[in-house]
Amino acid sequence: MAPPKPLRGFTLIELLVAIAVMSLLAIMSWRGLDGMARAQAQNRERADAVLTLQTALSQWGADLDATVALSRLRAIDWDGRTLRLTRRSTDGAVPRIQVVAWSLRADPAAGTRWSRWQSPGFATQEEWQQAWDRAAAWGQGGAGVAGDAQVDLMPVAEWQLYYFRSDGWSPAVSAEALGTGTPVPDGVRLVLGLPGGASLAGAITRDWVRPSATVSKSS
Repeated sequence: MAPPKPLRGFTLIELLVAIAVMSLLAIMSWRGLDGMARAQAQNRERADAVLTLQTALSQWGADLDATVALSRLRAIDWDGRTLRLTRRSTDGAVPRIQVVAWSLRADPAAGTRWSRWQSPGFATQEEWQQAWDRAAAWGQGGAGVAGDAQVDLMPVAEWQLYYFRSDGWSPAVSAEALGTGTPVPDGVRLVLGLPGGASLAGAITRDWVRPSATVSKSS
């Protein structure tokens, strides 16, 4: 009967090699999981940014659709920084109007953001004038008063507005330059410049056409 063979264990070098291989596999697995987590987070951020943009543009269009031209009240005004609108109010059952403003607002923590302001509904010219003036002050960086509402919508580096007038697009003008005969232009073109490095980047253009306009629009 042959004597049993002695048991042979792993050498120190073999153990070190095995540990190194397992460490390498663990690092590769962690990097793969980390990459997947980052990709999922980026997709979520982009989806949230797209939803915010869609919501903001929907509100933008709704404000323009609801703009009203009333005697002795300005319907729309652009000062190069802030757009002010007089629109029908949806608050309550009694027909009222309100002032809405859109502008870029500087946020120390979040940077420049596209923001919307609105006044409460009202029914007198004096209240309209007060709200119209508050909207202008807000557009210059001021704060609203009790009852006013402000929403910082999304990061925007710059924005431009164009009006469709005389069968063509031209830079938006003030209410005085627009003239009393055309209280609301036939179309408004919005161009948003999104900041680099954000979930959404580049330029976005949205055209709005006045519902009662009958002339064809050319880009």
